[in-house]
Amino acid sequence: MKYMILLYASQQDYEAMQGKSPVKEAWTGEQLGAMAAFMEKFHQEIAESGELVDAHGLDAPVHTRRIQMRGGVPVVTDGPYSEAQEVLAGYTIVECPSFDRATELAARMSQCPPGPEGAEGLYTDVRPIIEGHEYVDV
Repeated sequence: MKYMILLYASQQDYEAMQGKSPVKEAWTGEQLGAMAAFMEKFHQEIAESGELVDAHGLDAPVHTRRIQMRGGVPVVTDGPYSEAQEVLAGYTIVECPSFDRATELAARMSQCPPGPEGAEGLYTDVRPIIEGHEYVDV
């Protein structure tokens, strides 16, 4: 079965990585390099095990567009959105035998070296991917 591991961040996190956040401490080049090296190694290992399907980081929330129907008309709003604390920052899709294994992989990913403010409050979600016309189990 396939699972999506969803990574979350905020606009301020993206700004801190670029050294432009007014509220968060800037990341150093060493911290950015450690994060990139960890993620590259992690994805290489799961590619070699045959579990990696796809993985990508996403651009900052400021580069987001939301399309929402209002009065039967699609309305486009540019991001970021003040009501959203965290947004999807990236994803990894894995194919593995169980939800527990996908959770193990997400837990390994959470060991990525954190930025200057540590890893408190950072989280990932793991969700099964529905393939075909299966019903959603609620």
